[in-house]
Amino acid sequence: MATQIILIASPFFFLLIFIELWVNYKKGREVYRLNDAITSLSLGVISQSQKLIIFSLASLVYAWFSDTIVTWQWNSHSAFTWVFAFIFYDFLYYWYHRFSHQINFLWAGHVVHHQSEEYNLTTALRQTSSSVGAWLFYIPSFIIGIPAEVFFVCGALNLIYQFWVHTRLVGRLGWMESVLVTPSHHRVHHGQNQIYIDKNHGGVFIIWDRLFGTFQRELDDVKVIYGVRRALGSFNPLWANVHTWYSLFSDAIKCERWFDKLKIWFMPTGWRPADVEHKYPIQKRIPEELVKFDPPVRRIIKVYVLVQYVIGLMLGVLFIQFQNELSFEIKLLVWLVISAPLIGCGLLLETKSYAAEFEFSRLFASATAVIYFSPLGLLYTTTAVVGYLLVSMSLLILIVRGKKSIEYVNN
Repeated sequence: MATQIILIASPFFFLLIFIELWVNYKKGREVYRLNDAITSLSLGVISQSQKLIIFSLASLVYAWFSDTIVTWQWNSHSAFTWVFAFIFYDFLYYWYHRFSHQINFLWAGHVVHHQSEEYNLTTALRQTSSSVGAWLFYIPSFIIGIPAEVFFVCGALNLIYQFWVHTRLVGRLGWMESVLVTPSHHRVHHGQNQIYIDKNHGGVFIIWDRLFGTFQRELDDVKVIYGVRRALGSFNPLWANVHTWYSLFSDAIKCERWFDKLKIWFMPTGWRPADVEHKYPIQKRIPEELVKFDPPVRRIIKVYVLVQYVIGLMLGVLFIQFQNELSFEIKLLVWLVISAPLIGCGLLLETKSYAAEFEFSRLFASATAVIYFSPLGLLYTTTAVVGYLLVSMSLLILIVRGKKSIEYVNN
């Protein structure tokens, strides 16, 4: 049911994004960049679709607690159960979110949501596919007997609420600022300014931050600088998910002390073994000197990327809708077909020298897989998909014809 709630909410998400785009245009604000927005949206599509096929340890643990440890459950038809569960979920979310900013291995998964150097409604959909350990923080819900269906629906509603606070176009909201998380509060949370960093962790209620000392008001004289200090510098959603994990694994391998190889995962965010810090220093950027990663790209490439993303999004929605009817192997294949163009789009937007080759190989492999695996009963659908892939290959050839790469050329 929780997945269905998110699916139902998705059209409203995109409607609000279009409204924000229109307001942004009318007011002459610069809160959107195509490359950044497409990357955020791509990460959202990959995250939601992978959850449907990846083995979930959390589900087994929650089921075990419900069946073995807990001998009674709250009445799921009671309004009190729902109200309490919603508030309690946000309380647990606060602590998960807070620790995700303070412990290396939790930050490695959560950092994806903070990598964007812009801040708009697409940032809300920038979700991770590499998080581990979040489920541990929600075990208390099952220990005290909150029914699973209530817990997951409250989680979905909590996530939906958080969508609208990712905007720069809404100012302070009076009395709401004292109780609820607002756009102003959450802008602070996404800031890398020293005064803003690791503040305002609540999902729906800001009262947890006020109670536990992590609240920070948005200051009129300190403009929020978005992003992370160890910048991603990429629009590739695959690299976005493994960027910090790679850094941690690399440091764990390079350090000499075995204790440090284990310790690094549980230390405060940014901690590195002393020998690695000495031999391989990292120059962290100063937030006030931020230069956004924004390589110039030819207009035709942007149009191509936008078309590929829209088609990938449509396939993602269909996949979520009909995934229960598919075998695991077909689910995995469809997920790869959905994810690969999003990676290709990122490489094209980065103007990587091998981007065109990757994208052409992706289109060819997708066409081959669709022809090989599609049932005979879906002949028309197969023909349409293969036709789209062949047209895309032809367009890609025309775009890069006579060029060794996809570097920027003035139109």
